[in-house]
Amino acid sequence: MNAVSSAWQAVVRTPAERFDDLPDFDFEPRYREVDGLRLAHVDVGEGSPLLMLHGEPTWSFLFRKLIPPLVAAGYRCVAPDYAGFGRSDKPVDVEWYSYDRHTTHCAQLVESLGLEDVTLIGHDWGGPIGLRIATEAAPERFGRYVLLDTPVFTGRQTMPPAWWTFHDWVRDTPDFPVGELIRMGCAREPTAEAVAGYEAPFDGAEAKAGVRSFPLRVLPRSPDLPAAKASWRMLKAVRRDMRPTLMMWGEHDAMFPLELARFVAGALRRDPPEVVEGAGHFVIEDAPQRVAARLVEWLGENRR
Repeated sequence: MNAVSSAWQAVVRTPAERFDDLPDFDFEPRYREVDGLRLAHVDVGEGSPLLMLHGEPTWSFLFRKLIPPLVAAGYRCVAPDYAGFGRSDKPVDVEWYSYDRHTTHCAQLVESLGLEDVTLIGHDWGGPIGLRIATEAAPERFGRYVLLDTPVFTGRQTMPPAWWTFHDWVRDTPDFPVGELIRMGCAREPTAEAVAGYEAPFDGAEAKAGVRSFPLRVLPRSPDLPAAKASWRMLKAVRRDMRPTLMMWGEHDAMFPLELARFVAGALRRDPPEVVEGAGHFVIEDAPQRVAARLVEWLGENRR
């Protein structure tokens, strides 16, 4: 773990060698400086851009098996690592992280790259972050939404028991094993190499403040919190939004079960999600070929 100089925040940077020889992930990282942090993203392919936003506790590695078929189908894949994740710098204070910060950083990436007619592909927290960009920060830049196992948090939600088990585990385990959470969220046992890839950015407890922040701080558990109010604005905006939307959900998602999936679709005024049989919460890990094939098909049907 490398310390990074910052005038306002203790930050660590994962050593580059931890990303050597990642399975199916040989995409060259690109970097930009934002708020004194070095943030990373992948940008490959040409054509209509896909903004691929990961959730908790993953990073752009999640999309490694989607990117090649989407690039082959004529799309440009842009997949950032949030601050605290992947190859991006990692502030060590859990309190630093917020829904606002993640949304602002991703919106700045969209603007800096000049992306137009963007399709959001959001998994888990990537959905709320991306939808907020598409309805508040840069609505003119987005054309379609793909939401994968994506909840909506308003501070009024009732979290399922599996989520509270996860919350308590993260709270009580500062150096919790990220790979174990990936295993818990998959319906099929991921390979040891895949688990190692998810764990690569997080070399010690200080590097895990970002992943711990989502359940402990970022997710609003009261409607009075700023993140809850922002989520309500986003939710109401999406309800009025007629842009084409594809929702997909793992059949065996224990973290956010299918009952929640149907509720979220109704709240967003969208069609019920397509169920990916035999998949868990990390649907892209469990069924990458099926998800990729459906995305290529749906995107082809919904080109502007």
